[in-house]
Amino acid sequence: MSKVLSYEEKDTWIHRLSGVTKLVFFLLWSITSMLSYDTRVLLVMLVCSLIIFKMSRTEWRQVGTVFKFIMFFLVINLLAIFIFSPDQGTKIYGTHTELVKIAGPYVITTEQLFYEFNVMVKYLTVIPAVFMFIVTTNPSEFAASMNRVGISYNICYSVALALRYIPDVQDEYRKIKHAQEARGIEMSSKASLIDRIKKSSTILFPLIFSSMDRIDVVSNAMELRGFGKHKKRTWYSARPLKKNDYIVLIVIVIFTVTALVITFQNGSRFYNPFL
Repeated sequence: MSKVLSYEEKDTWIHRLSGVTKLVFFLLWSITSMLSYDTRVLLVMLVCSLIIFKMSRTEWRQVGTVFKFIMFFLVINLLAIFIFSPDQGTKIYGTHTELVKIAGPYVITTEQLFYEFNVMVKYLTVIPAVFMFIVTTNPSEFAASMNRVGISYNICYSVALALRYIPDVQDEYRKIKHAQEARGIEMSSKASLIDRIKKSSTILFPLIFSSMDRIDVVSNAMELRGFGKHKKRTWYSARPLKKNDYIVLIVIVIFTVTALVITFQNGSRFYNPFL
């Protein structure tokens, strides 16, 4: 059975990297993407993201469902930008090249399309990095990495538990769904979308109750073991930094600095091809 956004052990150089390295890479990569609107920088980052994503050997079944949801909200975001600010591109780039007149203030311009293209590329730049980070990092090692950079181990352990139980929740969902279908409740693609949404409550509430029961068991076990009594703790899965980790850290720091210098070299984070 496919597991969405679940960690799978594989023999790749990305999987062998320390969680600290992947966390620092992800943070610097995301910050660079958020700050930069330079199309040249974003396109280079997009190509690099796709190459690294391919090298991680992440399978579509692990990320496909979430990717479709993100694309759906990306389309909504792009439409909302045009609806609420149809001249944003003109304001940013200082020119107005009209392509299609729709109605009232709604005019499709080259500048607006270019601006929204940059927004789309920013999304697509970060998405592969997010997927790669989640599916190539052991949850326990991820928690150890967060704690290593100064985050409270209580928060770290909560995040690790959440990631660790994603596959369990998916398995529980399938079991409840199959049980409901065995009782004659049609939940497959044969039923209409509206019917499936209406009948989803027959899965949702049992899933919530089973999740709450699992949380209660884990919290009781943690309390019995004195979790949170001390300010520090050790980690079984902490992985020391090796040669490849230092190489990746040096490369990402150099890339981040270079990308931000290129982005802000003209006093603006927007690359303007219309001048």
